[in-house]
Amino acid sequence: MKVVAAYLLAVLGGNASPSADDIKGILGSVGADCEDNRLELLLSEVKGKDITELIASGREKLASVPSGGGVAVAAAPSAGGAGAAPAAAEAKKEEKVEEKEESDDDMGFSLFD
Repeated sequence: MKVVAAYLLAVLGGNASPSADDIKGILGSVGADCEDNRLELLLSEVKGKDITELIASGREKLASVPSGGGVAVAAAPSAGGAGAAPAAAEAKKEEKVEEKEESDDDMGFSLFD
């Protein structure tokens, strides 16, 4: 990922086709190393291609990838839908209580204290 980020930084800086030395220079400036085989793979894959087209095609591919967790879907209210609202309110109250209990479990200590 850092090799791709360095490549994109070089392109953003005005270098339309960065070389391996350009990317190594960017990564070296922040003290990061890179594996030559990953660098060569990236450069061979993007050689002769427009970066904006690559990003656009990547977005299209990512659009079909499911992301996020499960989402609770509320049922459509029916004739007896009046009883659903208090049940939902109770569920929210229970969630808030659980969060409070979890915060008390750390006994006032933080990971960064």
